[in-house]
Amino acid sequence: GFALLAAACSSDNRATEPNERDGSAAVERERALPDPVKVTGPVTGGAALANAALQDLDAAGYLEEEYFFEGDASSYTPAGELGSNGRWDVAVVDSQPYRTRMIVRRPADADDASGVVVVEWLNVSAGRDGDPDWGYLHQELIREGDTWVGVSVQQVGVSGGEALLEGVALEGGLAGSDPDRYGTLEHPGDAYAYDIFSQAGAAVVNPDGPDPLGGIEITELIAAGESQSAIFMTTYVNAIQPLSGVFDSFLIHSRGGGAAPVNGPLDVEEGLGDGVKIRTDTDVPVLIFETETDLTELDYVSARQDDTRSVSTWEVAGTAHADRFLLEDVYGLSGEADLSAILDCPAPINDGPQHEVIQAGFHHLVAWTAGGNPPPTSPRLEVTGGDEPAIVRDELGIALGGIRTPPVEVPVAVLSGDAVLGGSPFCFLFGSTTPLSAEVLDELYPSKLDYTQDYAAAASDTVAAGFLLEVDAEAMIASADDDYPG
Repeated sequence: GFALLAAACSSDNRATEPNERDGSAAVERERALPDPVKVTGPVTGGAALANAALQDLDAAGYLEEEYFFEGDASSYTPAGELGSNGRWDVAVVDSQPYRTRMIVRRPADADDASGVVVVEWLNVSAGRDGDPDWGYLHQELIREGDTWVGVSVQQVGVSGGEALLEGVALEGGLAGSDPDRYGTLEHPGDAYAYDIFSQAGAAVVNPDGPDPLGGIEITELIAAGESQSAIFMTTYVNAIQPLSGVFDSFLIHSRGGGAAPVNGPLDVEEGLGDGVKIRTDTDVPVLIFETETDLTELDYVSARQDDTRSVSTWEVAGTAHADRFLLEDVYGLSGEADLSAILDCPAPINDGPQHEVIQAGFHHLVAWTAGGNPPPTSPRLEVTGGDEPAIVRDELGIALGGIRTPPVEVPVAVLSGDAVLGGSPFCFLFGSTTPLSAEVLDELYPSKLDYTQDYAAAASDTVAAGFLLEVDAEAMIASADDDYPG
């Protein structure tokens, strides 16, 4: 049965992908060698490496190490108006000493490495460091031989403080949770986070001390950040990248409509207002990846912009800001558990195709960064106007527009990014999954075979459009049989 279905996503499709990754290492942007940054490690001792990978890296031929890096970090202030077009000028105010850490996950044998290095701004919305983009991208990173570097950039993660969501701060951050390992870390505040991130990139390119990459030759240095980190990344691209020139491209994952302040911590009352776009005169590619939740609940709709030679936006139907895959692959919660109950959410959380689509987006970003074609153009989700925009939905409740994937085009459940109110402070970010009734399924699919054939055809269409990689489409097809009830 599935041999026939898999043929819909045969290897012939891979050769016709609009933006193939093969050969991406052949092109390299002229990057000035940054000043060296002091690096020490690999770090040992204490209780354990905080945020150790949940995946079996040994089996994948990968290793994980932790390094400290340190120096003096600058803070910035606006040098003129911070307009909605993102073309911002800033000036250095002062500098303060810092010492923080990076986690490196890379091929154990440098000869197996692709040369692509992803530097993730670790997310601290839960009051501690989290690595959501590693979670969403790790399958693609490992199968391509990419290197991932996660950086503790913000003060909450390093030394504690108030988290973005009330009641979830981790007292003392890394330094307080494991002083034997992290007690020497020092963070002067989030006004200095941007330069700390620049120096993290510089530390892997030009370390003063041990090489965190173990001799891997860098061909592309890609910055990534999700959610709160994406809000900071928006400001970084608009204000800091023109000064630092450290990174070759950016993945901005699930940003809202605003941006973080240039000169201080993220605060809802003090941050830059909605409607902030990514500057279009940047000389490096920027891929913006948005879910349904991001457009409405986080008001990214106010910051929408057309694709340009350097900025591309993907909007994905059936996805939520956070989802089941994130909880399982980043936070290690059991896939058999009732995750909505664990989170105290009033409805089953979103189980949409976010990680499969963002892996395709990253695949395209690597090739684009290397001088290839930009990613395929994403249709935009349909959104109502007015003061409270909403996703436009069909009679089943499925979003209209956006990137279409098999579970959206051939549904057995309604995947939504709309907020379900109630429960814990996080629940509004997790959307919902609402199974279709047996009566509706009977109307949609005369038989289970019709469902699986329709699903495989939808997967083939999405691969051909460039929004799914063949390997991920094949995995989705293989699980479709189990997804169909009865």
